[in-house]
Amino acid sequence: ETVLVKCDRPGHPFINKMYNFERYNVCIMAYGQTGSGKSYTMLGPDYKKEPVLPLESHSDLGIIPRAVKELFRLISENPSRSPKVEVSIVEVYNNDIFDLLAKDSCAVTSGVKREVLTTKEGKKEVPSLTYESVRSAEEFMTLVGGHLQLRAKHATLVHADSSRSHLIITVTLTTAPSWDGPADQQSDRSLLKELDCPLPQQPATGRRRSAAPRASSRSPGATPESPAGHVEQVRAKLQLVDLAGSECAGVSGVTGVALRETSFINRSLAALADVLGALSECRGHIPYRNSKLTHLLQDALGGDAKLLVILCVSPCQKHVAETLQSLGFGARARQVQRGLVRGGRPAPRKP
Repeated sequence: ETVLVKCDRPGHPFINKMYNFERYNVCIMAYGQTGSGKSYTMLGPDYKKEPVLPLESHSDLGIIPRAVKELFRLISENPSRSPKVEVSIVEVYNNDIFDLLAKDSCAVTSGVKREVLTTKEGKKEVPSLTYESVRSAEEFMTLVGGHLQLRAKHATLVHADSSRSHLIITVTLTTAPSWDGPADQQSDRSLLKELDCPLPQQPATGRRRSAAPRASSRSPGATPESPAGHVEQVRAKLQLVDLAGSECAGVSGVTGVALRETSFINRSLAALADVLGALSECRGHIPYRNSKLTHLLQDALGGDAKLLVILCVSPCQKHVAETLQSLGFGARARQVQRGLVRGGRPAPRKP
């Protein structure tokens, strides 16, 4: 399901799907030319400074603080689940992945690059990536604000503080499965019987679970065991992406290193458009590996993930070509209909 929207509360239905149904990965990204307001949209008006807290007292928040505030609101409404919330922050710069949460900030500037690998479960992971646990939206924004200064930037004729990399903030939710349901009670009763222990009295009423627990999934954190010896957990991933802006070198006036950055930015955005095009046409091969950006976002672009794209365009007449290109990207994104239904079969293509 891919959605292209402009609304007052963007992303909230997707946050609910991620939290309440856990199997869904969710990605919210801003796309547009350089200087069109992507970072402003995603991070808010104060993204260049330390976040102003508390978040509840501000009405002009960006999408990232709004989404995280909604997530922790949902968590507070059901504290019995007590999920573990972990955050990673990376940038894709010149088609290389850098960990902005690395303990030694010098590691970012010294060229420590990361690679995307595929786990046994078929998920995309970056080994040795730093994860930080957070317990509130304010703690999350403080963490993000403290590391945004490490992001690659360069002044151009279009934007005095142009981001030269794609920023990807990943929020991982890990929730231990419930073990107090009737199915789990039956498992515990069998274990007690084998150990020749007294059996607890069977409750008079109870709802049977309609399906077995989901397959196990490895979390960035430790995986606790259940009373019956199981180690499975429910895991969901929210990726918040501030893409670098598409750029015309003749307009931005970049040369040298900045021109090389522009080349990598445009190629990675073209690779993203190619992936969405292949998905919309239901091709047999999807070129995720043509770019580190699409390879890293593969779990959010394909499968049964939920993707929300926000287009940022400039009202200036001189940028009409870039605006039309951005609208073309959005039209392609809206045509993507892919995913798996609950039974694991490919979802039928909508007319």
